[in-house]
Formats: sequence, structure tokens, C-alpha cells
Amino acid sequence: MKVLMINGSPRPKGNTSIALAEIAKTLEQEGIESEIVWIGNKPVRGCIACNQCKSKPGACVFDDDACNGISARFASADALIVGSPVYYGQPNGALLSIIQRAFYSNGGAIAGKPAAAVAVCRRGGASAVFDTLNMPFQMMNMPLVTSQYWNIVYGREAGQAALDQEGLQTMRALARNMAWLLKATGGQPAPGRGDEPWAPMHFIR
Repeated sequence: MKVLMINGSPRPKGNTSIALAEIAKTLEQEGIESEIVWIGNKPVRGCIACNQCKSKPGACVFDDDACNGISARFASADALIVGSPVYYGQPNGALLSIIQRAFYSNGGAIAGKPAAAVAVCRRGGASAVFDTLNMPFQMMNMPLVTSQYWNIVYGREAGQAALDQEGLQTMRALARNMAWLLKATGGQPAPGRGDEPWAPMHFIR
């Protein structure tokens, strides 16, 4: 089984990378494969609600940034972990754009698979980022994988996350819980709605 991890930092070897690498190391010890994909530091488009992805299922119509390359990995992944630095109490905007576009255009390939969010911060705002990243997972019927604490690692300068002993322990606990869930379910996605048709309802009639 395989866990896809998204490094949502513009810095490829920053503190978010350290947190995800700790997860990857523990997953390997548990016999679970992982892949860390970096979103890069190039411009990322936001969704413009064009709905063109509905006529081209599985991909966003904009194919000039990291979104579709990440989305294409959903099908071969059994679980998803997304890590982000904290910017003004929010996840990196480029990462949010990728998640929104990838889930909207190719959500069926990731729906029901276990997921977890990781927030990395200097001092505060991590819990807000953690909650924000978890919201799309819940809308996609993705079981949230917990740890011994909220999935937060602290560090400002590059490399400082390696000094956060409790944060790294939290990452290891998250990895072990993820491995346990994958093994317990055989990597099968949660049924969610199952065969019951979606019953959307608007409040303006």
C-alpha cells in the first residue's frame, strides 16, 4: 500500500519537508510505501469555476502548473497526507488552490481514502491551518487519521523542525496510526454515500 504526501511549502527542504520525511520513515518501518510530492515554487492558478473539468474528467483545464501532476497520483495512492506551512493563520495559498482544483476535477480518485493534515509554524496559527486542510477531506468521505496531538510541528528557520521532539513524535504516531488503518481495512476506501444518490439541497428556493 502507498501513501501520497504533498509538501505544500515553496521550500523543498524546509520544515514541512522534515515533518513529512519523519512520517515517511515511520511508514517504511511499518511496511507502507510513501511518496512525497513537492508543489514547487512556480505560480499556481486558482479555480475560476469554469467547469471545463466536467467535460475532461480527471484533470483541471489548466495544465500549466503542479495541479494535474499531483492529481494524477491519486488513483495509485491508498491514502493522502498534506503538509503546509502557516501563512497568516492559513495554509499556503498555492496549496489550497491545488487541493481545490484537484479535488473538484478528480475527487473520485481520492474519495474515501484515509487522509491527514500536517501544519508547520513558527509560533501560532497551526490549529487554524490544521482545521482548514481537514475540511476538504471530510467533504470527500475521507477518514481522518489522528495522532497523539494535533499534527503540528514547530520551527521557523530551515531545519529547526528537527529540534521539535514532541512534534516529530506526533508525526511518528500519525504514521503508525495511518499504517494500522490501511492494514485493518486492506486499503479499501470508506463507502461513504455508497449506492445512495446524492441529495443536494440549496437554502434558496
